[in-house]
Parts: sequence; structure tokens; C-alpha cells
Amino acid sequence: MFKSIKSKSINIVNNKFLYSSVQNIASHSFRPTVYALSTPSGIKSAVAVVRITGKESLNIYKKLANTIKEPKPRQALLRNLYAQPDNILLDNAIVIYFQGPKSYTGEDMLELYLHGSKSVVNTLFTTLRSFNDKKNGIDIRMAEPGEFSKRGFLNGKMDLTELEGIRDIIDSETEIERRSALKSFMGENKELFELWRSILLNAMAQMAVVIDFSEDADIENVNEILADTKGSIDFLYKDLLKFISKINKTNLLKSGIKVCLLGEPNVGKSSLINKISSNDDLAIVSNIPGTTRDSIDSVLDLNGYKIILTDTAGIRSDTLDDIEVMGILKAKKKFNNSDIAMLMVDPSNSDIENPIDPVIISMVNKSIDNKEDKKIYLLVNKCDLFENNETFLNNYISSILNKFDSKLEVIKLSCQDQSKFPVEDLIENLGAACKDLTSQDDSDPILVSSRVQELLKEEVVYGIVEFQNALLNDDILVASENLNIAANGLAKITGSSIDVDEVLGTVFSSFCIGK
Repeated sequence: MFKSIKSKSINIVNNKFLYSSVQNIASHSFRPTVYALSTPSGIKSAVAVVRITGKESLNIYKKLANTIKEPKPRQALLRNLYAQPDNILLDNAIVIYFQGPKSYTGEDMLELYLHGSKSVVNTLFTTLRSFNDKKNGIDIRMAEPGEFSKRGFLNGKMDLTELEGIRDIIDSETEIERRSALKSFMGENKELFELWRSILLNAMAQMAVVIDFSEDADIENVNEILADTKGSIDFLYKDLLKFISKINKTNLLKSGIKVCLLGEPNVGKSSLINKISSNDDLAIVSNIPGTTRDSIDSVLDLNGYKIILTDTAGIRSDTLDDIEVMGILKAKKKFNNSDIAMLMVDPSNSDIENPIDPVIISMVNKSIDNKEDKKIYLLVNKCDLFENNETFLNNYISSILNKFDSKLEVIKLSCQDQSKFPVEDLIENLGAACKDLTSQDDSDPILVSSRVQELLKEEVVYGIVEFQNALLNDDILVASENLNIAANGLAKITGSSIDVDEVLGTVFSSFCIGK
């Protein structure tokens, strides 16, 4: 049935299978009171927000407001603040006091809403530094990047995935990125990871029963326990792979979906770029063939998706210009690295027998032959010129499609006449293609940090796969140990593992000061 097992008790509660909360251990380890500017520095603004957290927050309020009366927690108060030690009026500001643990950090906190003057902020910081008196146990300093959020984590206000969600919300540039980051910030990913971990812990408990009592149990009972355990882990594994697959797709949300526009010289590529971007200065438009001799990238928000739209050099096989040749080579590279490609043609300046340059045909067919998962559009420009000659236009399109090994999606447009051939049709199609690339089903995309991705693949997936392999070899001890690896990986993701110091620096180093 399985390899002989020496008696080896596995105490699920006392062993490292369950983890003490790192928050309980570290909640009192940060003694300094820290402060930071939470709004952008160096620019004029109506309001500057300064946050203060730590045990001296209340005393700082009393000194700044020149009062002995304690403020009511969570109420906005208008107060005169005074620079110390000369007790000179600094500003008239809104002050909010948050009494721990009911605050963002879990500690006493003070938020000051000052006028957005550089002088006001600098004078306030000078005053706060003057309150520092380590000889008498008063330790006040400037906060490090992400320190407010770090204290919130260490005091049990949120887990690491929620913190990374905050960072991703701050960094989000499009609506889709914001919605994806909210999944982590609102704890949806945390709930899923905790569910998976509970399944693993339950499976580990079942394995412990087999290890401790297999000699006293019927073989049928042992086999039933192992079968149930394997079934639950197999189900978890399928969910995990689906989750990772969605992550891989939505990584494009951060890096941007690469859209490449290619075609022969002077077919209207730059004009189309200008129409899509609504920026007439983005690309040079000229009737001289080959005006765009380099690839021009533009980052755009298209229906909530971040796309990197590239206008490439016109491609033609008969050029002798060295600079143009270099531009064509770069265009090929951009096409090969793109997620979506748009091939633009001009029926008003083409031979129906040879409607497209052979270099372009070779590029596209090579991509198709390599089974690259690339959406390719055929953009037929200047269709307004052929409203009375649709037969020619359709024959022209057919002659192009016959050159390729796979069917391209055709979009008719005109950069000049938007009444019948609007660019919005193309934008709508691109939006649908972006959705296909970055999501599955109808749910929102999933955006997690590279740290989480690495732990999922290197520890959680690894542990489950090795568990399955060990079961096939009837090695129950090794199977159980690999479940522990997977559970530990999930614990590191949320920060519930005691061995979490190694990841804190990575998580918080990319936070801004004051967060």
C-alpha cells in the first residue's frame, strides 16, 4: 500500500504547520514616533497633509496647539498651530487625532491639514525635530518609505497582500489597474489564500492521522483517508493553476499591452496614431514616403487599458537608405514583440496584383507559422475614396487576405472622413482584444506583486506537485512535508508566517514616504 512508516508524531498545533501571528510579536518593537508629508512635496498646492504616528502623537498635538486639553478622537478640529520653541504662530490648520488601535497604523495618530506652503511644512518639520529628546525617552524622527503601512501590518491592521494592494492603487494609471488592485486592498485575495491554506492544513492533519495511526487502522480506512486528501489537494491545484493563468494575463496591465502599427510608407500610420491619441503633435505627418524612420512609442489609456502604441517606420523591400533600413529592422523587432499588431494598407496607392510588400507578408506569415498568440488586424485606410467603387475595394481586400496563411480581421477606416469610417470602430475592437488578453470569463483581472507570484510558483505549486509525486511513490512522510512547504508559502504571502522579516524590506521599499 505505502512504504513502512516509523512512528513519528506530527503535532499540528505546536509544530510549524500553524504559525504564531507576527503582529503579536512585533507590535511593540517600533518605539519612535515618526512623521512624514503624505502629499507630494516640492509643488505648490492648497493643502499639505502631514501624518504623525506613535506614542508621542497626543503630546505633539498639545505642544503644537499650545493646549493641555485632549482632542476628541476622529473629529476634524480647526486649530492654530505654533512653531516651537518660540511659540510663534505657524498656521491655522485642520487637525484630526486617531486614538490607537482604531487608526491606520494601530497606534495613536495625528493628521495635520496645513496650507500647502513649503515654508509652512519645513517650519513644522523643524518644530517636530526639536521635540526629539532621547535622553528623556522621547524618540521622534522622519518616517521611512512605507513605514506607516508597515506599522499597520505589524499591529494586525492588514496583511501583506492588502498592503501591496494599497501600493498598486497608488501606482495605478488606468481604471482596469485600479479595479484589479482593489481585489488585494479589499482583502479578496487574502480570503482566497487563507481558504487554500486551511485546505492544506486540513490535509496535513489527515496525513498526520495516517502517519500516527496507520498500524492500528484498517487498510481500507487508510486508503480512504489518502484518497480524500488527494482529491481535496487536486481540486485546490486546479484552482491555483487557474489563478496563476489569470495573473499571467493581467501582468500586461502594469507593463502595458504592446500594440504595433506597421505598413508601407505613406499609408497613413502617423495620421491614425494622431487620431487615436488625440495629439496632433505626437507624430510627424508628411506626404514624403518614409518620413517616420524610427519607432515612436506612445502610452495611452484605451477604454481603461494601458497600451503602448508604436508607430513603426514604413516597410519596403526596395530601399537603399541605411537609416531607413535600420528603421525597418526596428519595426520588425517591435512587431515580433507586440501583443497586438495592426497592418495598415492604402488601396488608393496599390497594385491589386501586388497589393502589399513581400517583406510584410513574410513577417506576418512567420508569426502565424510560429503559432504566436497575436491578434492581427488589417486596417484598410482611405475607404471614403471608394464609396462608389466597392467592388474594387472588396477585391483589393481579398487579394491581400489571400497572401496570408490565416485570416486577418478587417477594419475599414478613414483618417480624413470620420462620418462613415470612424476610428472609434478600431478603438472598440482594440478594447475587446485587450480584454481577451488580460482577463478570463467576466470577472475582473487579478493583479498581484512579483513577490506573490514567485511564492505561488516556487513554493505553493512546487509543494503540491511534490506532494502528488510522493503519493504516487507511497511516501507518506515526504508527501506531508511537501504540504507543509505549500502551506508555508501561502503564509509568507499574507505575512502570517513568523519567518517574514526577509520579505518586509521588499514589500515596503517601493512605498512612498508618508504611506
